[in-house]
Amino acid sequence: MKWQEKLVLIFKIKELRRKILFVVLIFFIFRLLSNIPVFSVNVEKLKETFERFRALGLYSIFTGGSLDHISIVMLGLGPYITAIIILQLLTMLIPSLEEMYKEGGEEGRQKFNQYGRILSIPLAMLQAFGMLRLFQREGIISSLSPLTLFSSVLTIAAGSCLLMWLGELITEYGIGDGISILIFAGIVSRTPINALEAIKNISLGKVNFYSYLFFLFFSLLIIAGVVSITEAKREIPISYTKRVRGFKIYGGSSTYLPMSINPAGVMPIIFALSILTFPSMIFNLLGTKAGILGFFAKSIEDFFKNPWAYGTSYFLLVCIFTYFYTAITFDPKTIAENLQKMGAFVPGIRPGDSTSGYLKFVLNRILLIGAIFLGLIAISPEIITILTKITQFSFLIGGTSLLIIVGVILDLIKNIDAELEMREYEKI
Repeated sequence: MKWQEKLVLIFKIKELRRKILFVVLIFFIFRLLSNIPVFSVNVEKLKETFERFRALGLYSIFTGGSLDHISIVMLGLGPYITAIIILQLLTMLIPSLEEMYKEGGEEGRQKFNQYGRILSIPLAMLQAFGMLRLFQREGIISSLSPLTLFSSVLTIAAGSCLLMWLGELITEYGIGDGISILIFAGIVSRTPINALEAIKNISLGKVNFYSYLFFLFFSLLIIAGVVSITEAKREIPISYTKRVRGFKIYGGSSTYLPMSINPAGVMPIIFALSILTFPSMIFNLLGTKAGILGFFAKSIEDFFKNPWAYGTSYFLLVCIFTYFYTAITFDPKTIAENLQKMGAFVPGIRPGDSTSGYLKFVLNRILLIGAIFLGLIAISPEIITILTKITQFSFLIGGTSLLIIVGVILDLIKNIDAELEMREYEKI
């Protein structure tokens, strides 16, 4: 089916049209909330702070510029993502939590996500307090009284909870994963501003035109690489045993089990960003304290200011989270057991534990390619900065933004195709 025909079908099917329009409505609400400021902002001081703290600059792009305006949703979905990371780490230490997440089915996943929502509330309050104190110290916002600070923390935490709810609404009533789609909406909303800033920099002679041309070429390479890696799969052959029932023979067919090179998608980058942002902000606040704690915090803060140290940490965290997230979402043992129950096997491999070991062997090797690729994409802005000497915030985040945009678009296309195919089967 051609894309023109698909587009016509999307708007012809009432239910699918309703889902897409619902997502657009949530986008509008999200952008409206992003432009409701809590305080007036010193723009120049804010730009200087973003240039000094790369993690804050990267964090701002995922909030759609909400952090630039110090809006009521300035934290975006960061607290919820951080809460999920903490809970997923705890699954390795608490057997009951691991059982609920992996073996509890849909009900267990919903309960796990509910724990994440509850944990995100204190994390949002702590993060809001830390950022407001940082902005006070840097002169971005005026000094706040204790009562004003407390009410502001509650407002910003409530804004983060509201975004969580909007993301859940998209997942339930819209199409695709609501959290990823809201992050996608935040990045895309900055595109016109980034384009205008690029034109302004070229006209004023701040940046060479060929530097932006190089960035465009590099972006096209990233898009091609993201599509290739996202769509690339290792096909493991699967055969079904023949079974005789009465006068009929069942089974005996062959198929394959697709294993994606990057099954974790964009989540490792989002996880790594959350880990880098939250501790660096806390260390920045503690850096002004006296004593051993202040010295330690100041040392960590200086470490992350070094572009090589920051880039290396970012790369390693993305690689680690790629393996970690895949280990949580993809269980070779469960797949091997399901294949055995269905009378299926991998040719040349015994069913059961041997199949599980083989799947784990293949997964670890193809995942290495995906992890290194994601890590390179994550640090690509740092590489571009070194090569082109461009330090503008909007330009710095290019690589990671493209990865998320392409990943979410591909996921949306697959979901829409699945909806269309489902309705074709219903007609049959």
